[in-house]
Amino acid sequence: MTFQSSLFHYEEDLSALSEAEREVYEAVEQDGYGMREYARKTWRSPGTVGNLLRRARRRLDGGEAT
Repeated sequence: MTFQSSLFHYEEDLSALSEAEREVYEAVEQDGYGMREYARKTWRSPGTVGNLLRRARRRLDGGEAT
């Protein structure tokens, strides 16, 4: 007996994010960069990357970013 599984690949709707939030979210959440690693790569401070990621997560969870 053989079993076949199917995997569904879907892309998250990131249209609610700003360009900077989307870039950070994709790099950290989807591409596997660490926040500090991505900060070094983009010449941003780790705090800025963390703030952008936090706002992106809030927006995607349905909350408003402040």
